[in-house]
Amino acid sequence: MDDGELEAWLRLLRTPGLGGAAMRRLLAAFGLPQQILEQDRASLARVVGTGIAEAVHTLDAAGLRDAKARTTGWLAAPDHRILTLADSEYPAALLQIADPPVLLYTAGRTALLRAPRLLAIVGTRNPSPQGARDARIFAHACAAAGITVVSGLAQGVDALAHQGALDALDADAGSGSTIAVLGTGCDQVYPATHRALTRRIAKGGLLVSEFALGTPPARDHFPRRNRIISGLARGVLVTEAALQSGSLITARLAAEQGRDVLAIPGSIHNPLARGCHRLLRDGARLVEGLDDILAELGWDGCRVPSGAAAASQLPTHAATAGGTPAQREVMQALGDAGADFDTLAARTGRDARWLAEQLLELELQGRVARMPGGRFQPIGLV
Repeated sequence: MDDGELEAWLRLLRTPGLGGAAMRRLLAAFGLPQQILEQDRASLARVVGTGIAEAVHTLDAAGLRDAKARTTGWLAAPDHRILTLADSEYPAALLQIADPPVLLYTAGRTALLRAPRLLAIVGTRNPSPQGARDARIFAHACAAAGITVVSGLAQGVDALAHQGALDALDADAGSGSTIAVLGTGCDQVYPATHRALTRRIAKGGLLVSEFALGTPPARDHFPRRNRIISGLARGVLVTEAALQSGSLITARLAAEQGRDVLAIPGSIHNPLARGCHRLLRDGARLVEGLDDILAELGWDGCRVPSGAAAASQLPTHAATAGGTPAQREVMQALGDAGADFDTLAARTGRDARWLAEQLLELELQGRVARMPGGRFQPIGLV
């Protein structure tokens, strides 16, 4: 993209009232932005109406100059790119959705947008210990099997999915990686606590955003981001989600876009599993392991390299690993779903003092978490 072409794209993208649908109509009618800007008001008005036509011809010179300087400086980094609908490297999967972004800012390995196997992994921002374990381990297993994991860099499941995929990459456990789709400009970090994770993704994976550089987070940005997450991927795996979770929006968008929806079931006592259970009732594929994902998405021929086989397996649960015989007894009684104190007492037949001592020790070791409502949840090996 030369200097004049960049300026033309930025000018149109900064035009008030010119959204993605109107922009695509102009591109279809007149060609590239430089050609659009050469049209008179009457010609533009026939396509997008008088108001937008006037706005296109109203130049905010100072704002455009600042945006161009910022973008040019950002593009100076060797791994920073801008892909437009006119670019041959624009991801073909996004061209299939109803509202493809006109332009994408990317930082990192842009070639991942053309990876043969992309799976979105999403879920709650506040996962249970088991949900956190599942997100990270499933992402690790997928990356080890050559799948690129797509998510949204949010707190909770999103971040854990990115981390799991990068862990597999760092361990040279497979050929997969991760793509983070942002709800901010590609030069922003949100949430701020993910600064180190963002650097890891930019180095080993890819950051993607349709928002202009410098754009801060806003509530309406994240549903727009979600359509790109689902649009890029062959399918969407929801690991843990409440009924009001934004992850269900991503799953709905995936279904509307013709993508497959998969979900991990959870305990009937866990409110964070109810979103997944609703998806399963509505026809999502139930996932218990990597093989279910490969079979559902038609990736049966996808095999983990022999040297990475161990790294891609879901690990043995803490209930059967380590600790004293008394601790193993309690962990076995907890099971994967966890339990409250009275249920544990009934399952073990032990008195309250003995049980409380074992639970306290397991909490101190980080093997058990105390949850709302008095439940105890085992924390898997991650």
